[in-house]
Amino acid sequence: MKNNSIQDTSSNILPHRFSVAPMLDWTDKHCRYFHRLLSKQAVLYTEMITTGALIHGSGDYLDFNLEEQPVVLQLGGSDPDQMAHCAKLAEQRGYDAININVGCPSDRVQNGMFGACLMAQPQRVADCVKAMQDQVSIPVSVKTRIGIDDSDDYQFLQDFVQAMADAQCQQLVIHARKAWLKGLSPKENRDIPPLNYERVYQVKRDFPQMDISINGGIKTLEQAQQHLAFVDGVMVGREAYTNPMLLSQVDQLIYGDTSLVSTPQQAVLDMLPYIEQQMQQGARFWHIARHMLGLFQGMPGARQWRRLLSEQGHLATATPELLLQALSKVSQFEDCTI
Repeated sequence: MKNNSIQDTSSNILPHRFSVAPMLDWTDKHCRYFHRLLSKQAVLYTEMITTGALIHGSGDYLDFNLEEQPVVLQLGGSDPDQMAHCAKLAEQRGYDAININVGCPSDRVQNGMFGACLMAQPQRVADCVKAMQDQVSIPVSVKTRIGIDDSDDYQFLQDFVQAMADAQCQQLVIHARKAWLKGLSPKENRDIPPLNYERVYQVKRDFPQMDISINGGIKTLEQAQQHLAFVDGVMVGREAYTNPMLLSQVDQLIYGDTSLVSTPQQAVLDMLPYIEQQMQQGARFWHIARHMLGLFQGMPGARQWRRLLSEQGHLATATPELLLQALSKVSQFEDCTI
């Protein structure tokens, strides 16, 4: 499979000046194809996929569209041999990089001995990094938090990062909140623990040789640009999903690339051939179109767009024609406001 990545050949990293976070049930291959229409530069991530699913599952969890590249597989697991095996599978399929999940706080993930609880076992994570790097030539990175439970002082984070550095891991994504492993849901863990951006900045100062991206609470590209004065990259999650037109400004504002300028209307038209192709292969319309609900957020006609797709998109009879109907509702509303 051809690899069209923008990997930095001078070191084993995938440049992450701007990336879209891995989000369970959201950043599937349909979502990523849609996002790629809006930005050709942003690095895209899969949902977290576990080693168990890849090794024992019956589905093709590694399926993706070449158009998505650069795309990173986020892997959940803690057994070095299994992680190395899955890393090899990902490289063979054409992924640009692999990221180890050391940030998810859910009970299910903790029971599987991966995610944020692994911050308490830095050597195990380091062993996974080394085992994976021994098997693949593509970059291996780690996504983590700034701490867990009461282990949330800077020394705890510094010790974890040092273990990654000793394992020759050159790239970290740090969510600037700690995680409470008990008492908070994954959703609450994305909002309740306070953000501490300065702590992530300090990691970059203390480990200047490492590529550090910051994640958590970033809602605008202006905020992203402010963070880039202190770290190497910015990762945006929910805002990129609920307000996808944010991505249409990434190439210009973050990368200085004006070659791709997309409108929401053009994004709809560009998605039609893809949806038709995927439906011919057995996909349902709603599985793709649901990722487009926020396309017109903050614009005239946004409510009409969402309403029509939400009410009819999940029906088994829904076809790509529904997108054009919804688009006409938006156009009518815009005409009325001129």
